[in-house]
Amino acid sequence: MKALWVSLCLVVAAAMASAHEVRPAIGDLEVVEGQVEITLTLNGEALVAGVSLEGIENTDALDASEDVDRLRALEPDALRAELEPRMPEFIRSLDLTAGDTPVALEAVQIDVAEVGNTDLPRDTVLILSGPVPDGARTLNLDWPAAYGALVLRQQGVDEPYTGYLEGGQSSGPIAIGGGDEASGWMTFATYIPVGFDHILPKGLDHILFVLGLFFLSTRMTPLLWQVSAFTLAHTVTLAMAVLGIVSVPGSIVEPLIAASIVYVAVENIVSDKLHRWRPFVIFGFGLLHGLGFASVLGEFGLPDGQVVPALIGFNVGVELGQLTVIAIAFILVWYAICVDRGEADVAPAQGLYAVLAVIFVGLGLALNTPGFAEVMGASAMVFFWPLAALSLLCILSATLVDRLDAYRRYVAVPASAAIALVGAYWFVERVFL
Repeated sequence: MKALWVSLCLVVAAAMASAHEVRPAIGDLEVVEGQVEITLTLNGEALVAGVSLEGIENTDALDASEDVDRLRALEPDALRAELEPRMPEFIRSLDLTAGDTPVALEAVQIDVAEVGNTDLPRDTVLILSGPVPDGARTLNLDWPAAYGALVLRQQGVDEPYTGYLEGGQSSGPIAIGGGDEASGWMTFATYIPVGFDHILPKGLDHILFVLGLFFLSTRMTPLLWQVSAFTLAHTVTLAMAVLGIVSVPGSIVEPLIAASIVYVAVENIVSDKLHRWRPFVIFGFGLLHGLGFASVLGEFGLPDGQVVPALIGFNVGVELGQLTVIAIAFILVWYAICVDRGEADVAPAQGLYAVLAVIFVGLGLALNTPGFAEVMGASAMVFFWPLAALSLLCILSATLVDRLDAYRRYVAVPASAAIALVGAYWFVERVFL
Protein backbone atom coordinates (compact mmCIF):
# COMPACT_ATOMS: atom_id res chain seq x y z
CA MET A 1 0.00 0.00 0.00
CA LYS A 2 2.90 2.34 0.65
CA ALA A 3 3.97 1.93 -2.97
CA LEU A 4 0.44 2.76 -4.08
CA TRP A 5 0.39 6.03 -2.13
CA VAL A 6 3.83 7.01 -3.41
CA SER A 7 2.62 6.43 -6.96
CA LEU A 8 -0.61 8.30 -6.35
CA CYS A 9 1.11 11.35 -4.88
CA LEU A 10 3.51 11.56 -7.79
CA VAL A 11 0.78 11.20 -10.41
CA VAL A 12 -1.27 13.89 -8.67
CA ALA A 13 1.81 16.11 -8.66
CA ALA A 14 2.14 15.56 -12.40
CA ALA A 15 -1.54 16.36 -12.85
CA MET A 16 -1.18 19.60 -10.91
CA ALA A 17 1.83 20.54 -13.00
CA SER A 18 -0.06 20.01 -16.23
CA ALA A 19 -2.51 22.74 -15.26
CA HIS A 20 0.15 25.33 -16.11
CA GLU A 21 0.59 24.09 -19.67
CA VAL A 22 2.67 26.11 -22.12
CA ARG A 23 1.03 26.20 -25.53
CA PRO A 24 2.83 27.00 -28.79
CA ALA A 25 2.63 30.57 -30.06
CA ILE A 26 0.48 31.10 -33.15
CA GLY A 27 1.68 33.49 -35.86
CA ASP A 28 -0.44 34.67 -38.80
CA LEU A 29 1.62 36.36 -41.50
CA GLU A 30 0.17 38.48 -44.31
CA VAL A 31 1.47 41.06 -46.79
CA VAL A 32 -0.98 43.77 -47.84
CA GLU A 33 -0.07 46.81 -49.98
CA GLY A 34 3.64 46.60 -49.25
CA GLN A 35 3.23 46.08 -45.49
CA VAL A 36 3.88 42.79 -43.72
CA GLU A 37 1.72 42.16 -40.68
CA ILE A 38 2.38 39.40 -38.15
CA THR A 39 -0.33 38.64 -35.60
CA LEU A 40 1.18 36.66 -32.73
CA THR A 41 -0.90 34.89 -30.10
CA LEU A 42 1.43 33.93 -27.29
CA ASN A 43 2.17 33.75 -23.56
CA GLY A 44 2.49 37.40 -22.59
CA GLU A 45 3.25 36.61 -18.94
CA ALA A 46 6.37 34.62 -19.86
CA LEU A 47 7.48 37.45 -22.13
CA VAL A 48 7.16 40.02 -19.34
CA ALA A 49 8.91 37.75 -16.83
CA GLY A 50 11.79 37.34 -19.24
CA VAL A 51 11.86 33.54 -18.91
CA SER A 52 12.82 31.05 -21.57
CA LEU A 53 10.14 28.67 -22.82
CA GLU A 54 12.61 26.50 -24.73
CA GLY A 55 11.56 22.87 -24.20
CA ILE A 56 9.08 23.85 -21.47
CA GLU A 57 5.72 22.04 -21.30
CA ASN A 58 4.36 23.88 -18.23
CA THR A 59 5.35 26.99 -16.31
CA ASP A 60 5.87 25.05 -13.05
CA ALA A 61 9.19 23.99 -14.58
CA LEU A 62 10.33 27.62 -14.82
CA ASP A 63 12.59 29.26 -12.26
CA ALA A 64 10.25 32.29 -12.36
CA SER A 65 6.98 30.32 -12.29
CA GLU A 66 5.70 32.30 -9.29
CA ASP A 67 6.24 35.55 -11.19
CA VAL A 68 4.41 34.12 -14.22
CA ASP A 69 1.50 33.10 -11.99
CA ARG A 70 1.42 36.60 -10.47
CA LEU A 71 1.23 38.14 -13.91
CA ARG A 72 -1.70 35.88 -14.84
CA ALA A 73 -3.73 37.57 -12.12
CA LEU A 74 -3.12 41.09 -13.52
CA GLU A 75 -5.95 42.90 -15.26
CA PRO A 76 -5.45 43.33 -19.04
CA ASP A 77 -4.45 47.01 -18.83
CA ALA A 78 -1.90 46.27 -16.10
CA LEU A 79 -0.28 43.44 -18.07
CA ARG A 80 -0.31 45.56 -21.23
CA ALA A 81 1.53 48.30 -19.33
CA GLU A 82 4.24 45.81 -18.39
CA LEU A 83 4.42 44.42 -21.93
CA GLU A 84 4.91 47.73 -23.74
CA PRO A 85 8.44 48.42 -22.45
CA ARG A 86 9.40 44.88 -23.51
CA MET A 87 8.36 45.37 -27.14
CA PRO A 88 11.57 46.93 -28.53
CA GLU A 89 13.69 44.08 -27.12
CA PHE A 90 11.20 41.47 -28.30
CA ILE A 91 11.09 42.90 -31.83
CA ARG A 92 14.90 43.07 -32.00
CA SER A 93 15.05 39.36 -31.12
CA LEU A 94 12.92 38.50 -34.16
CA ASP A 95 14.82 38.27 -37.43
CA LEU A 96 12.38 38.91 -40.26
CA THR A 97 13.93 39.49 -43.66
CA ALA A 98 12.45 40.24 -47.08
CA GLY A 99 14.91 38.69 -49.47
CA ASP A 100 18.20 39.74 -47.87
CA THR A 101 16.83 42.96 -46.35
CA PRO A 102 15.81 43.13 -42.67
CA VAL A 103 12.22 44.30 -42.12
CA ALA A 104 11.83 47.05 -39.50
CA LEU A 105 8.89 45.89 -37.40
CA GLU A 106 6.94 47.89 -34.85
CA ALA A 107 4.18 46.91 -32.44
CA VAL A 108 0.91 48.46 -33.58
CA GLN A 109 -1.48 46.68 -31.19
CA ILE A 110 -1.40 44.71 -27.93
CA ASP A 111 -4.51 42.85 -26.78
CA VAL A 112 -4.59 40.96 -23.49
CA ALA A 113 -7.38 38.54 -22.61
CA GLU A 114 -9.42 39.06 -19.46
CA VAL A 115 -8.35 37.35 -16.24
CA GLY A 116 -9.88 33.88 -16.03
CA ASN A 117 -8.69 30.73 -14.28
CA THR A 118 -5.18 31.76 -13.24
CA ASP A 119 -4.10 28.10 -13.32
CA LEU A 120 -4.51 28.20 -17.10
CA PRO A 121 -2.63 30.24 -19.70
CA ARG A 122 -4.41 33.17 -21.32
CA ASP A 123 -3.74 34.63 -24.72
CA THR A 124 -1.96 37.84 -25.49
CA VAL A 125 -2.17 39.06 -29.08
CA LEU A 126 0.62 41.21 -30.54
CA ILE A 127 0.26 42.76 -33.97
CA LEU A 128 3.58 43.71 -35.57
CA SER A 129 3.89 45.56 -38.87
CA GLY A 130 6.68 46.75 -41.14
CA PRO A 131 7.40 47.81 -44.77
CA VAL A 132 8.42 45.23 -47.35
CA PRO A 133 11.07 46.49 -49.77
CA ASP A 134 10.01 46.87 -53.41
CA GLY A 135 10.78 43.80 -55.47
CA ALA A 136 11.03 41.43 -52.51
CA ARG A 137 9.66 38.00 -53.37
CA THR A 138 10.20 36.05 -50.16
CA LEU A 139 10.05 36.47 -46.39
CA ASN A 140 12.06 34.55 -43.81
CA LEU A 141 11.43 34.50 -40.06
CA ASP A 142 13.90 33.25 -37.46
CA TRP A 143 12.00 32.43 -34.26
CA PRO A 144 14.10 32.67 -31.06
CA ALA A 145 14.41 29.54 -28.93
CA ALA A 146 13.44 31.44 -25.77
CA TYR A 147 9.86 31.83 -26.99
CA GLY A 148 9.17 28.11 -27.34
CA ALA A 149 7.41 26.66 -30.39
CA LEU A 150 5.60 28.68 -33.08
CA VAL A 151 2.87 27.64 -35.51
CA LEU A 152 3.37 30.04 -38.43
CA ARG A 153 0.52 30.40 -40.94
CA GLN A 154 0.52 32.51 -44.09
CA GLN A 155 -2.75 34.32 -44.84
CA GLY A 156 -4.39 35.95 -47.85
CA VAL A 157 -2.76 33.89 -50.63
CA ASP A 158 -3.39 30.69 -52.55
CA GLU A 159 -1.48 27.61 -51.38
CA PRO A 160 -0.23 29.33 -48.19
CA TYR A 161 2.77 28.31 -46.14
CA THR A 162 2.14 26.60 -42.79
CA GLY A 163 5.02 25.59 -40.54
CA TYR A 164 5.74 24.38 -37.03
CA LEU A 165 8.93 25.97 -35.77
CA GLU A 166 10.63 24.63 -32.70
CA GLY A 167 12.41 27.37 -30.76
CA GLY A 168 15.45 28.58 -32.67
CA GLN A 169 14.31 27.37 -36.09
CA SER A 170 13.86 29.36 -39.28
CA SER A 171 10.84 29.31 -41.53
CA GLY A 172 13.00 29.30 -44.62
CA PRO A 173 12.00 31.45 -47.63
CA ILE A 174 8.23 31.99 -47.81
CA ALA A 175 6.96 33.15 -51.20
CA ILE A 176 5.04 36.39 -50.64
CA GLY A 177 2.63 35.51 -53.44
CA GLY A 178 1.89 32.04 -52.06
CA GLY A 179 2.62 28.62 -53.50
CA ASP A 180 4.59 27.21 -50.55
CA GLU A 181 1.86 24.95 -49.26
CA ALA A 182 3.31 21.64 -48.07
CA SER A 183 2.46 18.49 -49.99
CA GLY A 184 -0.03 16.01 -48.57
CA TRP A 185 2.70 13.57 -47.54
CA MET A 186 4.77 16.32 -45.94
CA THR A 187 1.74 17.58 -44.01
CA PHE A 188 0.92 14.02 -42.93
CA ALA A 189 4.47 13.51 -41.65
CA THR A 190 4.53 16.91 -39.91
CA TYR A 191 1.41 16.23 -37.85
CA ILE A 192 2.40 12.75 -36.63
CA PRO A 193 4.77 14.09 -33.93
CA VAL A 194 2.14 16.70 -32.97
CA GLY A 195 -0.32 13.88 -32.18
CA PHE A 196 2.30 11.74 -30.44
CA ASP A 197 3.45 14.68 -28.33
CA HIS A 198 -0.12 15.25 -27.17
CA ILE A 199 -0.05 11.77 -25.61
CA LEU A 200 3.59 11.56 -24.50
CA PRO A 201 4.42 13.54 -22.49
CA LYS A 202 1.55 16.08 -22.51
CA GLY A 203 -1.60 13.94 -22.37
CA LEU A 204 -1.64 12.69 -18.78
CA ASP A 205 -5.44 12.36 -18.74
CA HIS A 206 -5.39 10.30 -21.95
CA ILE A 207 -2.47 8.23 -20.60
CA LEU A 208 -4.42 7.35 -17.44
CA PHE A 209 -7.50 6.42 -19.47
CA VAL A 210 -5.45 4.07 -21.68
CA LEU A 211 -3.83 2.53 -18.59
CA GLY A 212 -7.32 2.05 -17.19
CA LEU A 213 -8.11 -0.02 -20.28
CA PHE A 214 -4.86 -1.96 -19.87
CA PHE A 215 -5.36 -2.95 -16.22
CA LEU A 216 -8.78 -4.58 -16.77
CA SER A 217 -7.39 -7.98 -17.71
CA THR A 218 -4.12 -9.75 -18.52
CA ARG A 219 -5.70 -11.26 -21.65
CA MET A 220 -5.14 -9.59 -25.02
CA THR A 221 -8.70 -9.91 -26.37
CA PRO A 222 -10.34 -7.51 -23.86
CA LEU A 223 -7.59 -4.96 -24.51
CA LEU A 224 -8.04 -5.18 -28.28
CA TRP A 225 -11.81 -4.73 -28.03
CA GLN A 226 -11.43 -1.69 -25.78
CA VAL A 227 -8.66 0.00 -27.75
CA SER A 228 -10.52 -0.57 -31.02
CA ALA A 229 -13.71 1.01 -29.63
CA PHE A 230 -11.76 3.94 -28.19
CA THR A 231 -9.78 4.52 -31.40
CA LEU A 232 -12.84 4.41 -33.65
CA ALA A 233 -14.78 6.80 -31.41
CA HIS A 234 -12.13 9.49 -30.96
CA THR A 235 -11.32 9.34 -34.69
CA VAL A 236 -14.96 10.11 -35.50
CA THR A 237 -15.35 13.10 -33.17
CA LEU A 238 -11.87 14.43 -33.92
CA ALA A 239 -12.78 14.60 -37.60
CA MET A 240 -16.23 16.05 -36.91
CA ALA A 241 -14.87 18.73 -34.59
CA VAL A 242 -12.04 19.72 -36.91
CA LEU A 243 -14.45 19.99 -39.84
CA GLY A 244 -16.79 22.17 -37.77
CA ILE A 245 -19.64 19.67 -37.66
CA VAL A 246 -19.72 19.52 -33.86
CA SER A 247 -18.41 21.83 -31.14
CA VAL A 248 -18.59 21.26 -27.39
CA PRO A 249 -17.04 23.68 -24.84
CA GLY A 250 -13.98 22.49 -22.97
CA SER A 251 -15.76 23.27 -19.70
CA ILE A 252 -18.04 20.32 -20.49
CA VAL A 253 -15.58 17.99 -22.22
CA GLU A 254 -12.73 18.15 -19.69
CA PRO A 255 -14.77 17.12 -16.59
CA LEU A 256 -16.37 14.29 -18.56
CA ILE A 257 -12.93 13.06 -19.63
CA ALA A 258 -11.97 12.99 -15.95
CA ALA A 259 -15.18 11.06 -15.20
CA SER A 260 -14.30 8.54 -17.92
CA ILE A 261 -10.99 7.85 -16.17
CA VAL A 262 -12.80 7.20 -12.90
CA TYR A 263 -15.30 4.86 -14.56
CA VAL A 264 -12.81 2.54 -16.27
CA ALA A 265 -10.57 2.42 -13.20
CA VAL A 266 -13.41 1.65 -10.78
CA GLU A 267 -14.79 -1.05 -13.07
CA ASN A 268 -11.33 -2.64 -13.07
CA ILE A 269 -11.58 -2.88 -9.29
CA VAL A 270 -15.02 -4.48 -9.17
CA SER A 271 -14.57 -6.82 -12.16
CA ASP A 272 -11.81 -8.41 -14.23
CA LYS A 273 -14.09 -9.35 -17.12
CA LEU A 274 -14.97 -7.51 -20.29
CA HIS A 275 -18.71 -7.10 -19.84
CA ARG A 276 -20.66 -6.70 -23.06
CA TRP A 277 -21.52 -3.08 -22.27
CA ARG A 278 -17.96 -1.90 -21.60
CA PRO A 279 -16.86 -1.47 -25.27
CA PHE A 280 -19.98 0.63 -25.90
CA VAL A 281 -19.29 2.77 -22.82
CA ILE A 282 -15.67 3.17 -23.90
CA PHE A 283 -16.87 4.14 -27.37
CA GLY A 284 -18.90 6.92 -25.75
CA PHE A 285 -15.92 8.06 -23.71
CA GLY A 286 -13.79 7.92 -26.86
CA LEU A 287 -16.13 10.45 -28.45
CA LEU A 288 -15.30 12.82 -25.58
CA HIS A 289 -11.57 12.25 -25.86
CA GLY A 290 -11.78 13.00 -29.58
CA LEU A 291 -13.22 16.41 -28.73
CA GLY A 292 -10.28 16.91 -26.36
CA PHE A 293 -7.83 16.07 -29.15
CA ALA A 294 -9.65 18.51 -31.43
CA SER A 295 -8.90 21.38 -29.07
CA VAL A 296 -5.19 20.75 -29.65
CA LEU A 297 -5.58 20.84 -33.40
CA GLY A 298 -7.64 23.99 -32.95
CA GLU A 299 -4.62 25.65 -31.35
CA PHE A 300 -2.29 24.54 -34.15
CA GLY A 301 -4.71 25.15 -36.98
CA LEU A 302 -4.94 23.01 -40.08
CA PRO A 303 -3.46 24.05 -43.43
CA ASP A 304 -6.06 24.96 -46.02
CA GLY A 305 -6.24 22.28 -48.69
CA GLN A 306 -4.41 19.73 -46.51
CA VAL A 307 -6.95 19.15 -43.76
CA VAL A 308 -7.29 15.42 -44.40
CA PRO A 309 -3.53 14.57 -44.42
CA ALA A 310 -3.01 16.70 -41.30
CA LEU A 311 -5.95 15.05 -39.54
CA ILE A 312 -4.76 11.55 -40.44
CA GLY A 313 -1.19 12.35 -39.42
CA PHE A 314 -2.31 13.72 -36.06
CA ASN A 315 -4.49 10.67 -35.44
CA VAL A 316 -1.64 8.30 -36.33
CA GLY A 317 0.57 10.16 -33.86
CA VAL A 318 -2.09 9.80 -31.15
CA GLU A 319 -2.35 6.05 -31.82
CA LEU A 320 1.42 5.63 -31.72
CA GLY A 321 1.47 7.46 -28.40
CA GLN A 322 -1.27 5.24 -26.97
CA LEU A 323 0.46 2.07 -28.18
CA THR A 324 3.70 3.28 -26.62
CA VAL A 325 1.94 3.73 -23.27
CA ILE A 326 0.49 0.21 -23.48
CA ALA A 327 3.83 -1.26 -24.56
CA ILE A 328 5.69 0.34 -21.64
CA ALA A 329 3.08 -0.89 -19.17
CA PHE A 330 3.05 -4.40 -20.65
CA ILE A 331 6.83 -4.75 -20.68
CA LEU A 332 7.03 -3.64 -17.06
CA VAL A 333 4.39 -6.04 -15.67
CA TRP A 334 4.93 -8.95 -18.08
CA TYR A 335 7.16 -11.00 -15.78
CA ALA A 336 4.78 -10.56 -12.85
CA ILE A 337 1.97 -11.87 -15.06
CA CYS A 338 4.11 -14.87 -16.02
CA VAL A 339 4.74 -15.65 -12.34
CA ASP A 340 1.03 -15.38 -11.60
CA ARG A 341 0.31 -17.87 -14.38
CA GLY A 342 2.96 -20.29 -13.10
CA GLU A 343 5.13 -19.74 -16.17
CA ALA A 344 8.09 -18.19 -14.34
CA ASP A 345 9.87 -18.57 -11.00
CA VAL A 346 9.37 -16.24 -8.05
CA ALA A 347 12.98 -15.50 -7.11
CA PRO A 348 14.10 -14.12 -10.51
CA ALA A 349 10.99 -11.93 -10.61
CA GLN A 350 11.72 -10.53 -7.16
CA GLY A 351 15.30 -9.78 -8.15
CA LEU A 352 14.32 -8.23 -11.48
CA TYR A 353 11.71 -5.91 -10.03
CA ALA A 354 13.95 -4.95 -7.11
CA VAL A 355 16.65 -3.92 -9.58
CA LEU A 356 14.12 -2.03 -11.70
CA ALA A 357 12.75 -0.20 -8.66
CA VAL A 358 16.27 0.89 -7.69
CA ILE A 359 17.04 1.95 -11.27
CA PHE A 360 13.85 4.01 -11.57
CA VAL A 361 14.44 5.70 -8.22
CA GLY A 362 18.04 6.37 -9.21
CA LEU A 363 17.02 7.81 -12.58
CA GLY A 364 14.50 10.03 -10.84
CA LEU A 365 17.23 11.42 -8.60
CA ALA A 366 20.07 11.52 -11.15
CA LEU A 367 18.03 13.21 -13.86
CA ASN A 368 16.26 15.60 -11.52
CA THR A 369 17.88 18.60 -13.16
CA PRO A 370 16.58 21.85 -14.65
CA GLY A 371 17.62 20.61 -18.08
CA PHE A 372 15.45 17.49 -17.84
CA ALA A 373 12.51 19.54 -16.58
CA GLU A 374 12.95 22.02 -19.43
CA VAL A 375 12.85 19.24 -22.04
CA MET A 376 10.11 17.07 -20.50
CA GLY A 377 8.03 19.71 -18.72
CA ALA A 378 8.22 18.06 -15.29
CA SER A 379 10.86 16.68 -12.94
CA ALA A 380 12.41 13.27 -13.56
CA MET A 381 10.86 11.99 -10.33
CA VAL A 382 7.38 12.49 -11.76
CA PHE A 383 8.32 10.27 -14.71
CA PHE A 384 10.36 7.54 -13.01
CA TRP A 385 9.11 7.16 -9.45
CA PRO A 386 5.64 5.91 -10.45
CA LEU A 387 7.46 3.22 -12.45
CA ALA A 388 9.43 2.36 -9.32
CA ALA A 389 6.18 2.12 -7.34
CA LEU A 390 4.68 -0.18 -9.98
CA SER A 391 7.82 -2.33 -9.78
CA LEU A 392 7.33 -2.66 -6.01
CA LEU A 393 3.73 -3.74 -6.57
CA CYS A 394 5.04 -6.41 -8.97
CA ILE A 395 7.42 -7.65 -6.26
CA LEU A 396 4.46 -7.95 -3.92
CA SER A 397 2.50 -9.85 -6.56
CA ALA A 398 5.38 -12.28 -7.19
CA THR A 399 6.03 -12.81 -3.48
CA LEU A 400 2.38 -13.55 -2.68
CA VAL A 401 1.80 -15.59 -5.83
CA ASP A 402 0.19 -18.38 -3.77
CA ARG A 403 -2.80 -16.05 -3.27
CA LEU A 404 -5.57 -16.29 -5.85
CA ASP A 405 -5.11 -13.77 -8.69
CA ALA A 406 -2.03 -12.23 -7.10
CA TYR A 407 -1.32 -9.94 -10.07
CA ARG A 408 -4.84 -8.58 -10.10
CA ARG A 409 -4.98 -8.19 -6.31
CA TYR A 410 -1.60 -6.56 -5.80
CA VAL A 411 -0.93 -4.77 -9.12
CA ALA A 412 -4.04 -4.14 -11.23
CA VAL A 413 -6.40 -3.18 -8.40
CA PRO A 414 -4.02 -0.81 -6.54
CA ALA A 415 -2.93 0.81 -9.81
CA SER A 416 -6.56 1.23 -10.86
CA ALA A 417 -7.40 2.73 -7.46
CA ALA A 418 -4.66 5.32 -7.90
CA ILE A 419 -5.91 6.14 -11.40
CA ALA A 420 -9.49 6.49 -10.13
CA LEU A 421 -8.46 8.86 -7.33
CA VAL A 422 -6.55 11.09 -9.74
CA GLY A 423 -9.51 11.12 -12.13
CA ALA A 424 -11.85 12.01 -9.27
CA TYR A 425 -9.56 14.86 -8.20
CA TRP A 426 -9.51 16.19 -11.76
CA PHE A 427 -13.29 16.00 -12.00
CA VAL A 428 -13.74 18.03 -8.80
CA GLU A 429 -11.05 20.50 -9.87
CA ARG A 430 -12.53 21.01 -13.35
CA VAL A 431 -16.09 21.43 -12.11
CA PHE A 432 -15.75 23.27 -8.80
CA LEU A 433 -12.24 24.76 -8.50
